[in-house]
Amino acid sequence: MMRIARPLLLSLATCLLAGCATLGPQSIPRDRQGYSSAIGESWKEQTLLNIVRLRYADAPMFLDVSSVVASYSAEGQLDAGVNFPSQGSANSSVGGYGRFTTKPTISYAPLTGDKFTQSLLRPIPPVSVFQMIQAGYPADFILGATTRAINGRYNRSAGINARRADPEFIELANAFRRIQQSEGLGMRIEQREHGEATLLFFRGEANPQLAADVDTVRRLLGIRATPEFNLVYGSVQRGDTEIAILTRSMLEILMDFSNCIDVPEAHITSGRTYAGYPPGDGASVQRLATIHSGDAAPDDAYAAVRYRGSWYWIDDHDMASKRAFAFMMMFFSLAETGKTAPPPVLTIGAD
Repeated sequence: MMRIARPLLLSLATCLLAGCATLGPQSIPRDRQGYSSAIGESWKEQTLLNIVRLRYADAPMFLDVSSVVASYSAEGQLDAGVNFPSQGSANSSVGGYGRFTTKPTISYAPLTGDKFTQSLLRPIPPVSVFQMIQAGYPADFILGATTRAINGRYNRSAGINARRADPEFIELANAFRRIQQSEGLGMRIEQREHGEATLLFFRGEANPQLAADVDTVRRLLGIRATPEFNLVYGSVQRGDTEIAILTRSMLEILMDFSNCIDVPEAHITSGRTYAGYPPGDGASVQRLATIHSGDAAPDDAYAAVRYRGSWYWIDDHDMASKRAFAFMMMFFSLAETGKTAPPPVLTIGAD
């Protein structure tokens, strides 16, 4: 009997040790990387799918992964016995089992109610826009993606209320980009009696090109040559030392990205979706990204989703579109965690 039991015991012990080897500290790198990668890919696909849904007039639906709990267990048992019947012959029996189980619990929370309002409908704080510019992200792209207007100079929009960008807005965004590249833009946040105040300032203008770009920004924004400017939320400035930015909500940014989809022409002519940007606008403002569509799944995609029988994707070799999509994912965090912009004030200009 012992000759039989010994191999079974060895096999059972080997099985349990293999299972236990995946428990404890050894499981942390594997689980963190695996779950992080899976959640990240799912987040990209969910965002891309909602961009496509918006292009086809479907309501967006976001499902957040609120928690991930992974539990493991390993157990084993070995049984042995000998029976001596009345005839004198002995019957032996050996049995055992080993079990290793993993029970991940993943909780999902739909984005509804106040969280939906906070994440999708509230404008991104102006200070967050310029913090991203200060962090090194291209000023022309950030302003083009997150801003509806600066001191009354309006960006482009698409969809039902499609309009071209004001030429002054394009010139302004390009000038801010050149100032950024020359390290000529600064920002400071001060604590004042009624709360925080965000101040923008232009650094030394010894460089002739920098001085010219700063003059261009001042002329286009209607601000005077003062060391600092107040950064506020709004469409129209209240004085010549104020920069008023009417920022977009996350939903508006998603809508802008939805106009970057190369939808089949038949879908537009049949009324399934609308045309993208106004005709001719693509030459004046570079669109945020390029999202392809087709009948077959792509071979190599950064993110791809299937919607109503068609595939939509971002090419993995298109760095500009990938970078823009990654920026947009960060805008989600800015919209959700940043300070809420003040309620909009209706301003009617009189000529």
